[in-house]
Amino acid sequence: MKKVLGALLLGATIVSAFIAYSMYTNHSAKQTAAIEQKQAAKKAEKKTEKKKKPVLKIEDLTYQLKDSRTGKVMKEFKPVHYKDKDVYDQEIKQLASELAKGIDTPMQNIKMDANGSLTGGSKQIILKEAELVKNLQNLNTKQLDVKVPIYETAPNVTAASAQGIADVSLASYSTRFRPSDTSRNRNVQLSAEAINNVVLGPGDSFSYNQTVGERTAERGYQPAPEIINKQLVMGIGGGICQTSSTLFNAIDGAGLQVTARSHHSKHVGYVPAGRDATVSWGGPDFKFTNNKDYPVIIKAYANVNTGVLTVDVRTSQHSI
Repeated sequence: MKKVLGALLLGATIVSAFIAYSMYTNHSAKQTAAIEQKQAAKKAEKKTEKKKKPVLKIEDLTYQLKDSRTGKVMKEFKPVHYKDKDVYDQEIKQLASELAKGIDTPMQNIKMDANGSLTGGSKQIILKEAELVKNLQNLNTKQLDVKVPIYETAPNVTAASAQGIADVSLASYSTRFRPSDTSRNRNVQLSAEAINNVVLGPGDSFSYNQTVGERTAERGYQPAPEIINKQLVMGIGGGICQTSSTLFNAIDGAGLQVTARSHHSKHVGYVPAGRDATVSWGGPDFKFTNNKDYPVIIKAYANVNTGVLTVDVRTSQHSI
């Protein structure tokens, strides 16, 4: 009888333990399911939030174009055609060109006065258009400031480096004109005076149009024949191309680097064929750079009595 009762008690214990385990397992499963359900709900909620947030597009943003020197905002720009590469490239190249027109300033060269002192001169300011275009081609949605690359270069001449600068001639060139042609001769004389005593340090650039300035009656220039489209016509300042052509031959003989030169549309008599340098205000210019590691000075003399124009490029004895 005792054995039977013991067997029944053991069975009851096992059943109770099984029921308790089943209840625990079910409860744990329910808890796990509840946790997983909450996690799934949170994920779904996050996905919904992401869908609700607007996706930033470059073409919908407004960018601040800032001066690289000062950080000042120069212009606000909305790249509405960013996705259309051809249209966008054309647009930003035009934008860079327009900004450069308001920024670019040629170097005003230093001159030497009668006492041997350096006077005048101002820095060159250049907006690098290709660099700005590249910056605008690489926009992103995180950085709304765009650098406008502007560089300044001051004339590279000091009083010390210019000591004795007129001592030695590197190259000289002369051309002739008719002393009787008084109006034309006056133009040659004025343009020669404008370039006389210009001092260029190493790396300094020269622009004939910038240095001589606009040729107007108010500034003393006279009507004289000039070549336009292979024809001789009367124009204010006719004859100044003889000065630019004489200057070209002198600086070419001195070994300075020519950076811009154009020919006349017909042969001129004061220099050999192909050795001229035509200029026009707002048109062709004659430019060069002092590629030497020492400064040079330009001397120009127009003798209206003998009809001789001479340009001499000089430097100091200790420089060569």
